Amino acid sequence: MLNIVSFILGLLSLVIVIPSTIPLLGWGNWFALPLIVAGIVVGQLSSKRSGRNFCLIVLLVAVIRLSLGGGII
Repeated sequence: MLNIVSFILGLLSLVIVIPSTIPLLGWGNWFALPLIVAGIVVGQLSSKRSGRNFCLIVLLVAVIRLSLGGGII
């Protein structure tokens, strides 16, 4: 059950992260980061690891985008 919750949090944050790859919308990643971290924590509590791994991949995309934009843009 926790794996499903983690996967849903990852999908919700992915919906925020994908439009945030557009220039001048990078600030949306800052809204997605708490959701991603919550998904990772919930996924870690689960016995399965697929939800946690999905959240880690979304986190990687968000962090790369933030680093390319200098953290703001």
